[in-house]
Amino acid sequence: MGALWKKYREMILYVFFGGCTTLVNLGAYGICYYGWGVPNVAATLVAWVLGVAFAFVTNKLWVFESKEWKGGVLLRELSAFVSCRAATGLLDLLVMFLCVDILHWNAMLMKVISNIMVIVLNYVASKLVIFTGKKK
Repeated sequence: MGALWKKYREMILYVFFGGCTTLVNLGAYGICYYGWGVPNVAATLVAWVLGVAFAFVTNKLWVFESKEWKGGVLLRELSAFVSCRAATGLLDLLVMFLCVDILHWNAMLMKVISNIMVIVLNYVASKLVIFTGKKK
C-alpha cells in the first residue's frame, strides 16, 4: 500500500481536493443563489472565486507541496493559478454554451464532460506551469 501511495499520492490528493473544491463551489453557489437571492451570474462568480481560492491553497500546500511563501514566488504561483483557472473557466462556459444552448445536447452530460476536461487541464497546468518550485 505504501508504494502505491507514494506513486499516486499527488494524483489522489488532486482528485480528493478537487472534489472538496467542487463542494465549496456548489455550496457557495447554493447559498448565494438560493439562500440570499443573488442573481445567477453573480452567484456563479462568487462561487468561482471561493473555489479558486480554496483550490490554490490546497494545491499549493498538500498536492504539489510548494512550500515557498516569499512574495515573488507566491505572486507568480497565484497569478499563474488564477490565469489558468480563468482560462479553463471560460472553456467550461464555451463548451456549455455551444453544446447546450446552440446544439441542444444533454446539459448534465455536457457538464460532466466539460468538468473532466477542465480537471485534466487544471492538473496539467498546475503540475507543469504553476507549482514548479522545489519542495522544502
